[in-house]
Amino acid sequence: MPSFDIISEVNQVEVRNAVDQANREISTRFDFKGSDSRVEHKDKELTLYADDDFKLKQVTDLFIGKLTRRGVDVRSLKFGNTEKMSGDKVKQLVTIRVGVEQELAKKIVKQLKESKIKVQGSIQGDAVRVSGAKKDDLQNAIAWVKKSITDFPLQFGNFRD
Repeated sequence: MPSFDIISEVNQVEVRNAVDQANREISTRFDFKGSDSRVEHKDKELTLYADDDFKLKQVTDLFIGKLTRRGVDVRSLKFGNTEKMSGDKVKQLVTIRVGVEQELAKKIVKQLKESKIKVQGSIQGDAVRVSGAKKDDLQNAIAWVKKSITDFPLQFGNFRD
C-alpha cells in the first residue's frame, strides 16, 4: 500500500553556519562596538544576548536574515520571552522546533479524514504516516496538507509504493 511521511526537520549544519555568520558580523559592525551582543547555539536551543531591547531586536533581525539566506525556514523557530539580566542586559531563548508536534499531528489526521480523500493518517512518534490505495490520492493529500497547514514548515518524505 503506497504511503509517505509528513515530517518537520531543520538542517542543524545550516543553523550553526548562520550562528557563526551572525556572530562574525556582530563583532565587526560599528553599532555593536563594545557591546556584549551574540548568538549562542546548543542542541535545539539558541540564546540571543544583547545590551538592551533595541540591540536585541537588531540581533534577531540579523540572525533571521542569515537563516533565510541559508534556506532555513524561520517558521520552525519559537521565540521565548525577553529576560532581564544583570544591569540593562537582556537575553532571549529561541527553540528550534523539530518534528511534528502532537497537537499538529492530530489536526493533520483530522483534516485528512474530513477532506474525503481516500487516505488514512496515523501518528508515528514525531511524524505522520499517510497511506492510501492510489498514488493520486496521496498526491491529493499532499496538496491538501500544503494548502491547509501554513504556519509550520512541513516536509513530505519516505514515499513508498
